[in-house]
Amino acid sequence: MPGLLRGVARTAVIAGTATAVSNRVSRRQGGRWAQQEQQQQQEQQQAAAAPPPEPAAAPPVDDMTAKIEQLKQLSTLKEQGVLTEAEFAEQKRRLLG
Repeated sequence: MPGLLRGVARTAVIAGTATAVSNRVSRRQGGRWAQQEQQQQQEQQQAAAAPPPEPAAAPPVDDMTAKIEQLKQLSTLKEQGVLTEAEFAEQKRRLLG
């Protein structure tokens, strides 16, 4: 009987320790996820609050090299996610007139 009681007690201690460790890991992971979500929300708010980039001044009509360079810059901004498809199309339309 003492051996059985000792085995039950040992099992209870192991199960209690495992539960405590599992809960601690879950709380820590939940805190990390909450922190990541908070950072993402802050980045989104900052991006929404930032004014859109001002369009570059229109080059002279016959200066195609400058127009091509500006189109490349607009394309780069669109690829980076700074400009939406609609903004890109509007700037392109203005540039090409």
